[in-house]
Amino acid sequence: MQPIIKPNTPQKPYLIEFDGKGNVEEGHISIAQFEKEIPFAIKRVFWTYATPETVKRGKHAHYKTQQVLIAVAGTITVTTELPDGSRDHFVLDTPGKGVFIPPYAWHEMYYTQDAVQLAIASTKFDAADYIRDYRLFKKLQSDA
Repeated sequence: MQPIIKPNTPQKPYLIEFDGKGNVEEGHISIAQFEKEIPFAIKRVFWTYATPETVKRGKHAHYKTQQVLIAVAGTITVTTELPDGSRDHFVLDTPGKGVFIPPYAWHEMYYTQDAVQLAIASTKFDAADYIRDYRLFKKLQSDA
């Protein structure tokens, strides 16, 4: 189990608008570049799909990992909570935008049946980086 480390001035989640080009006749492209739209070096990319609409995914925070979540298809509703108790709500309904999830941000996602989520992460997978117990996360709030 990871020790409780108080977050230093945590970053806030925020919406990212990606550069894009295209038209109805030829299609579209959205562009995400390291140090421009993606504020960290990319160490891992993964995607989720075919998630039933009744399933809530996420339900965790990270000690170190930063992520950008993108709905490349369908709609994903993302809620975040920081250790200070502040909450945000994001609706990803186009591949032209994403949401930055900093460390110490509890996040939960709901998907439409056709949703495909692309996740870009700053770290390789490490189970010890996850804060999966909401009570532990709330303790971080009271210790902050």
